[in-house]
Amino acid sequence: MVDIIIIQIAEAVAIVAIAWLIAEALIRVISRAAKRAGASADLIRTVREALSILWIVLAAVGIIVVTGLTSLFSFLTLSGIVGLAISLALQNTLSNVISGVLLLSDGALRLHDSVAYSGLKGEVVKLGLRSTWVRTDSGDIAIISNTYLQAGPLINHSALSRLEKKLKV
Repeated sequence: MVDIIIIQIAEAVAIVAIAWLIAEALIRVISRAAKRAGASADLIRTVREALSILWIVLAAVGIIVVTGLTSLFSFLTLSGIVGLAISLALQNTLSNVISGVLLLSDGALRLHDSVAYSGLKGEVVKLGLRSTWVRTDSGDIAIISNTYLQAGPLINHSALSRLEKKLKV
């Protein structure tokens, strides 16, 4: 009986350690990509916090399954239902976040880029996961959903040399 408990504790420690290592690697990669793309410190901090919460949840789930408090099948069924409900409820928000991540990772937008979108011209003053803020030539701030920016047509006047390097094959 003691041997089983020791094995379960060792498995739980291994799960926490592996989950932490994977989360740290993801946090570092995503943070570096976001910094290169010119994302704000607030955005990078939000992504770090979300990934930290994710690894804690995954480690807790692993421990619950390993210790036998619930079966893997019942946990997967419940998590699938919860995931479906959350994704349906947050469909637009998730679409904006995914578009924001794609805009940042593609390098299509950076802070202080001169852009034109749907008749609106101005300078990017804030890049967020859900929206991008553009200061127009008249001084107004336009907040544009990242889903709409990703769908285009987005014209970036100041990124020609940066994006030409990516287009060369």
